[in-house]
Amino acid sequence: MQTRHNVSTRVRFLVQAAMIAALYTVLTLVAAMLNWAYGPVQFRFSEAMTVLPMFTPAAIPGLAVGCFLSNVWSNMGVMDMIFGTLATLLAAVATRAARHVRVKGIPVLAPLPPVVCNALIVGLEITLVSPGGFLWPAFLANALSVGAGELVVCYVLGLPLAILLDRLDAENKLFSGGFLR
Repeated sequence: MQTRHNVSTRVRFLVQAAMIAALYTVLTLVAAMLNWAYGPVQFRFSEAMTVLPMFTPAAIPGLAVGCFLSNVWSNMGVMDMIFGTLATLLAAVATRAARHVRVKGIPVLAPLPPVVCNALIVGLEITLVSPGGFLWPAFLANALSVGAGELVVCYVLGLPLAILLDRLDAENKLFSGGFLR
């Protein structure tokens, strides 16, 4: 028999994941309206949220589902839904694993997994669907292009977001239910 605490913990997890997925999707669609969300040059505002696994494990499925839903509108179709979601899922797991690594109290590694995963995986995806097929120079160009956009968003928007949430003690106040008590 489920205890009330276990049920409320699971519900909180699902609600957090759903809210993260919805916000990620909306922010990606805003970037898409500016023609910044898809292709070799991407500046998805939603990628700033990739630091959230530092604060809650619910961000892992939330980001993955949000990415999957966002990529429904991609001109790469199913390929982007698979590769993009895989990159986001792996990055979220790695971000969660690196959450305690800090330099002078700043979680400098938190934005790095999304940069690396997207550069490599999405860079590969774009190269594979290109007319010439896989060529190392094309892969390197695509990986650098995707990685550069991801680097800007994750470090210019994501790192300050992580620092702010860390200072607000978001892990305990927002994501563990302390805010709702």
